[in-house]
Amino acid sequence: MKPVNVKFFQAGYCTHPEAIAIRDGKWKISQFPAVFALILHPEHGAILYDTGYSELFYQESKDFPYRLYALTTPVYFQAEESAAKQLQKFGISVADVNYIIISHFHADHVGGLRDFPNAQFICFQSGYTAIKNLRGIAATKAGFLPGLLPNNFDKRVIFVEEDSTVALPPEYDTFDTGFDLFGDRSLIAVELPGHVTGQLGLFFTDTDKQSYFLIADACWLSRAYQEFIQPHPLANLIFASKRDYIDTLHRVHELHKLNPSLNIIPTHCSDAWRKLSNLQLTF
Repeated sequence: MKPVNVKFFQAGYCTHPEAIAIRDGKWKISQFPAVFALILHPEHGAILYDTGYSELFYQESKDFPYRLYALTTPVYFQAEESAAKQLQKFGISVADVNYIIISHFHADHVGGLRDFPNAQFICFQSGYTAIKNLRGIAATKAGFLPGLLPNNFDKRVIFVEEDSTVALPPEYDTFDTGFDLFGDRSLIAVELPGHVTGQLGLFFTDTDKQSYFLIADACWLSRAYQEFIQPHPLANLIFASKRDYIDTLHRVHELHKLNPSLNIIPTHCSDAWRKLSNLQLTF
C-alpha cells in the first residue's frame, strides 16, 4: 500500500451505559469519544475520515422529534473541538480539505460536513440511499439529522462503488476485496454492514510503516473485536441488521487474530483514543 500521513483528533463525545456497548460491561455511564482522522495524501492533500460533532448538532437536535436523539445519547461538545477549528490550529484551513470519507451518516460522524465548503464526499451509495429521504421519526430512529448535510451534497458526493475493486493482502483475507479510492492502493475501503447499511471501513499504511484499519462503529470498544464480545441485546434495536453486525464483528475479530500488529480503530473507544492522542506524528 502507498503510505500516507495520519493524525487523529476528537470532536466531542457522548455518554451511554457501558453495558449497552459490550455485553459484559458495567451499567455505569461512560464517555464515547467522537474520533476523526486527518490523512495527508502525497498527491491528493488533506482528507478526513469523518468529522465528529459540531455546534450544528445542538441546533439540529433542539426540536421534536430530533431532540429524542440528543436525549438518548447526551452530547458534550465545545466550539473549539470542531474539526474545522482543530485543523486550523494544526495549520490546515477548511479550504485545504479536499475530501471527506464518510463512514456512515450518524451525527457523530457527519456533524462537521458543512464546515468544509471545498470538500468532496466519499461514501457508499448504499449507505447514502438508506438515509437520504428520511425525515422526522424515521430519521431519528436511524440516527440521522438531515440538517447536518450540505444542501449541495448530491453534487459533491463520490460513490465508492464506482471505484475499482482490488484484492487485499493475504493476511487480510477475512475481507477478500476492497475499493481502491484513488487508484494507487493508498486508501482501501471495505463495507462493514450491520450497524448501518453501507458502513465504510478504511485500510491504509502510514509513513512509519504502521498499518491501520478504521472500523467506525463496527464495534464501540476495542475489547469487543479483540475478544469477540457482542453488545447488549438492546443495541440490536438500532442496528440495520443484527446478523450482519455479528458477521462483521467476527470478521474483524479474526482479522485481529491474524494480524495482532494491525491498528484496528473503533471510532468511540476511549482506550484506543488515549493511545492515538499520545502519538507524536510529524507531517
